[in-house]
Amino acid sequence: MTTASVWVCAFLLGSIPFGLLIARLKKIDIRQEGSGNIGATNVARTLGRTAGILTLIGDCGKGYLACWLAATTLTAPWQIAGAALLAFLGHVFSLFLKFKGGKGIATGLGIYLFLMPAAAGAGALLFIVLVGVTGYVSIGSLAAAVAIPVLGWAFQAPPPYVAVAGVAALLTFYKHKDNLARLRAGTESKFLKK
Repeated sequence: MTTASVWVCAFLLGSIPFGLLIARLKKIDIRQEGSGNIGATNVARTLGRTAGILTLIGDCGKGYLACWLAATTLTAPWQIAGAALLAFLGHVFSLFLKFKGGKGIATGLGIYLFLMPAAAGAGALLFIVLVGVTGYVSIGSLAAAVAIPVLGWAFQAPPPYVAVAGVAALLTFYKHKDNLARLRAGTESKFLKK
């Protein structure tokens, strides 16, 4: 496969809206419920833990699969990084949802688990701790998004992988702009109640 064909496949994989598909099995349009987001957090709040976990696995898995496909058919880190970024962009700007999509947290996790597993593990731990302490998924997500490229650099991951994490972090903050506004206003919903 050529670089271009792998990158197209990565974007298409990233574009699969697992949260939307899982909710549709219960005849619900997840975009009309809760926060309107198609990600695991909104699915879990709306449809319960099992649906949320399935969404998390699907979104994480497609990011990992896109990187695996690239790594088995391409050789240069920049080629694999390109596939990773396109999978992330596919989730955030899904081809199947008129270029709208989720916030990329679970898909990013899948990407980093393949590209930079040590950084992904440390970032996931940071996420869990912050969500547990604050109750806010958005705080955990944003902190992890910032930490991953720093951790990737610290663990000496290939520069293209770190660059992907940096771009993804910027997009994560953009996609969380409404959450940031609600955090400032004190109206952000908690996922966990103390």
